[in-house]
Amino acid sequence: MMAEMINEPCGVLIINKPQGPTSHDIVNRVRRLYSTKKVGHTGTLDPMATGVLVVLIGRAAKACEYSLSDRKKYTATLRLGIETDTEDTTGTILKEYPVNATEADVKNVLTSFKGKIKQIPPMYSALKVGGKKLCDIAREGGTVEREAREIEVYSISAEYINDNDYKLVVECSAGTYIRTLCADIGKALGCGGAMASLERSAACGFSIDEAHTIEEIEELSIEERLALLRPVEEIFSELEAVKLPSFYERLFRSGCEIYLKKAKLPEFSEGTRLKVLDSKGNFFALGEVKSYENGSAIKSIKLFVI
Repeated sequence: MMAEMINEPCGVLIINKPQGPTSHDIVNRVRRLYSTKKVGHTGTLDPMATGVLVVLIGRAAKACEYSLSDRKKYTATLRLGIETDTEDTTGTILKEYPVNATEADVKNVLTSFKGKIKQIPPMYSALKVGGKKLCDIAREGGTVEREAREIEVYSISAEYINDNDYKLVVECSAGTYIRTLCADIGKALGCGGAMASLERSAACGFSIDEAHTIEEIEELSIEERLALLRPVEEIFSELEAVKLPSFYERLFRSGCEIYLKKAKLPEFSEGTRLKVLDSKGNFFALGEVKSYENGSAIKSIKLFVI
């Protein structure tokens, strides 16, 4: 069993998802390509969306819930003049409006969508209420009350395509629905709006330039596929790292808290998460600093290498 875990593929695969398949479809294809059931991802893309899908393979799949970088970048097409039930152009058109908004109007209204704003998740989303996905409730003709959630839009710009369509470039926090952003911009302009296309150009610190299509990967040998895997610690590029001497490394692996002063480590505030390196400088775990009776210490929250 131990030998299987050591030989199991482990790492981060950057996929350029095509339009059509679901994120789950891509995960299933990756499972077959790498002969492992342990595959996850750091954020769903809708079937109509394309772009960066960060896939986690083997023990790297454990990184999903601990991924720190929540910045994502999107390029989308905003279509003015319509409202749909899905907030994108794949849905049923509920209302149509004349578009009187000018390019200047569109660019001016974007200023109100910068920074921390509240957004109501769409009914056609994978969020669960009472154990049931909102999209399943919506497909059955139902609707439920949703609480507005705080998101952050770090930057947003619009480029004129035609009187109805604008290219949006958005950098935002995780949990932001670009469909809803398009619909809300349309409402603010008084002419309705929906998302007509979407590409995720960056996520978790990885860009579209680093991504491979699933078809490209299928053409490779298993050795070449393994060579595409990025080290799992790249998911935690924003975290500081601490290197443990071999004695403290053994204690840490056993679940003991390691006092910062005793191990001659820098001081960190309570709650700080750290990349933990072994005595040779290799990443093997995530740790978190907590306050104990005898002082501040770092304790393991997830081991990625046994």
